[in-house]
Amino acid sequence: MLKQDLYECDLTLQNTNALETWNKTVHGFLSHSATTGVTLAQTLEIEPEFALAQSCKGLFSLLLGRKELTETAQEAFVTAKASDKANPVTQRERHYINALGFWLGGSLRNAVAEMETVLAKWPHDALAMKLSHAILFVLGDSKAMKASLQNVFDVYKGHKAEGYFNGCYAFTLEEAGEYKRAENHGRLALELAPDDAWGLHAITHVFDMTGQAKEGLAWIKGKEAAWQHCNNFRYHVWWHIALMHLDLGNYDKTLELYDEEIRKDKTDDYRDISNATSVLLRLEFEGVNVGKRWQELSQLSSTRTDDNCVAFADLHYMMAFCGNYDEKPATQLLTNMQLAETRQHNELTKIIRKPGVLAATGLEAFRDHDFTKAYQYLTKARPMMEKIGGSHAQRDVFERLAIESALRGGLNAQAKTLLQQRDLHRGHKDGYSKSRWKIIQGNAQSGTYNIAGVAAKNIA
Repeated sequence: MLKQDLYECDLTLQNTNALETWNKTVHGFLSHSATTGVTLAQTLEIEPEFALAQSCKGLFSLLLGRKELTETAQEAFVTAKASDKANPVTQRERHYINALGFWLGGSLRNAVAEMETVLAKWPHDALAMKLSHAILFVLGDSKAMKASLQNVFDVYKGHKAEGYFNGCYAFTLEEAGEYKRAENHGRLALELAPDDAWGLHAITHVFDMTGQAKEGLAWIKGKEAAWQHCNNFRYHVWWHIALMHLDLGNYDKTLELYDEEIRKDKTDDYRDISNATSVLLRLEFEGVNVGKRWQELSQLSSTRTDDNCVAFADLHYMMAFCGNYDEKPATQLLTNMQLAETRQHNELTKIIRKPGVLAATGLEAFRDHDFTKAYQYLTKARPMMEKIGGSHAQRDVFERLAIESALRGGLNAQAKTLLQQRDLHRGHKDGYSKSRWKIIQGNAQSGTYNIAGVAAKNIA
């Protein structure tokens, strides 16, 4: 029996009662709501054979980048396939089943292609629009993210999901360096969909990339309604706020936000680990004593050394081990990263091998104060780092690592080149850049590394 979802897409659905919870699930996914998993489970409780919901259960599970959830995704795929065989679904829904199958088979590109086929035939399918965006984000392919949205741009004018579309589009524009357009589309997103956390988040990226921390803090104040409803994505918004304070030298406030918001819940979700580790490392670059905060992150990450699902995750686990000087799990993780592609050859393990292993080796060398080696490995990885996924702002911690390695290794000329390239890419100097230019100038006079102009802190 065919029904229609809130965006007028046909559904092969037997029980009408499942329609309401399914619509909540789609809306929840678009708005990063904490209720998404709950309403999806309710939908499948009402109609376990709902193939589209099973497919999304699998895809959502894989997006979490946890080894044990691969089995969950596989079970959902088997159920969806069996359901399609027993009660054939629409072609649109079958593309979702195919996308899940391709990802399980190791090809995220083909999974994206299935979503893009949906958008070519049913461009008003906002769920496919957001899923394509999300998978491409994991692949770090910002150009394809932008192209996907441009292909359906006109369709979303006046569309019920116009706000969420603009939030996604704003993010792709920001990653492309089109900061003013990104800000405009982000503001439109929030006007049309006040709960569009992704659109709000896109604007915080603009403030980050343009070195406007003070303005960013003023802008986001009072806009909590746009992201307080979120799942753990709300911690990422707090991460952006913390980075603004860090850029302004408000280290005590940064640590306060770390303790009270970013690590409010001690999860081992790799996105939460990445928020935390990258803040702590940035603080340590500024001479701040972060106390024993690395211990918790290292302990949680130690259970993930053989996940090898996403290079971005593995590298932040490694960051936790290096921050806490935990040799054993660091060695285990690096070994598993080196072997990942031989154990399971797919697009993501290929990225783990290169540039993942290079960057992880650089991290270990930095921990060991072998700064020349760290610089060599990090700069080898650097041209390929976009492949690990995430955003420019998230990957900037690796840019800083390379710069710090050069500075601490006495490679002043190389540090200068890296800073010039970073400034050119961003288009603006932020607080980090300004302080490091001072260090370079001071090094040129003294011949040694100093945190020039940045007093060593002892905040615990």
